[in-house]
Amino acid sequence: MTDMTPRQSTAHDSPEVIPPWLKVAVVLPCYNEEVAIGAVVTQFRNALPNAQIYVFNNASNDQTAARALAAGAIVYEEPMRGKGNVLRRAFAEIEADVYVVADGDGTYDAAEAPRLVSTLLAHRLDMVIGARQPESAASFPTGHGFGNALFTGVVRRLFSGRLTDIFSGYRALSRRFVKSIPALSTGFEIETELTVHALQLRLPMMEVPARYRKRPEGSVSKLHTLRDGIRIFGTIIAFLHQYRPFALYGSIGTFLVATALLLGLPVVEEFLKTGLVPRLPTALLATGLILLAAMSFVLGLLLHSVSRSAIEMKRLVYLGLPLLRTGSGAAEERSISTDRHRT
Repeated sequence: MTDMTPRQSTAHDSPEVIPPWLKVAVVLPCYNEEVAIGAVVTQFRNALPNAQIYVFNNASNDQTAARALAAGAIVYEEPMRGKGNVLRRAFAEIEADVYVVADGDGTYDAAEAPRLVSTLLAHRLDMVIGARQPESAASFPTGHGFGNALFTGVVRRLFSGRLTDIFSGYRALSRRFVKSIPALSTGFEIETELTVHALQLRLPMMEVPARYRKRPEGSVSKLHTLRDGIRIFGTIIAFLHQYRPFALYGSIGTFLVATALLLGLPVVEEFLKTGLVPRLPTALLATGLILLAAMSFVLGLLLHSVSRSAIEMKRLVYLGLPLLRTGSGAAEERSISTDRHRT
């Protein structure tokens, strides 16, 4: 029986068995990656010989597209800057059974891809995350590591997950996952959206360790720890508003009530002793805060009902999609089941 909660896997959980009929799409978003992209395409071609390699040139001003074409990739031009914009288009246009998402900078080891795909198939999962295992300190700066641990902890606590690396860009995704997620994010916060979508709908998912290397010489990171951290924090707040509104507005209401009590209790105490209200502005402020708190609690309850209905609709859309492409047929489903029982 498939474990419906996210958990970690070891490298030997499932053999790397990928049926030849399976259509695998490797999606590589790229912005100014001319230094690395040719080698990355070649490495994924060697790791997954039957896969289609798609490079999405995200408004690069160098030779990224030309070098990807020369290496044998299918190149799309995506003028709207941002990884989220790239994946939204890729998910809409590409038809496949399994989607492998990685970066075009050479930091993710293409040799790990068969294990991600075979784990997805063997356990009938919707998402396998390659949890990054840095080969050296240079490949994972301290600031990025701290931010990753902080936000992963926040998401884990808010959405009851057991993940260790929500920002990993190395993932294998099922067709029904790809075709059911709205993918509204525009930038690097797309990884957070993918994770929260899976956690909220309680989709079967798993983490497996994956090597993470430093960029090749001459390649420049597009990440900015502070700027992207602020954007991701804003994304988490937006997800709370969308998925856990009572937790968000209930917390705001609790803070307002606590502040009102701190300000208002001395006024009430003075009134009980003397019958006078010597600090009328403070009393009015405390009263206003209590009213705002009540409104926040009511808003949270109303949005909770709306959010639950939206989640139910997303779940129904997800359940209405086949695990594989419509044309794959029952024989392929039986093949996956047979391979799984052999492990």
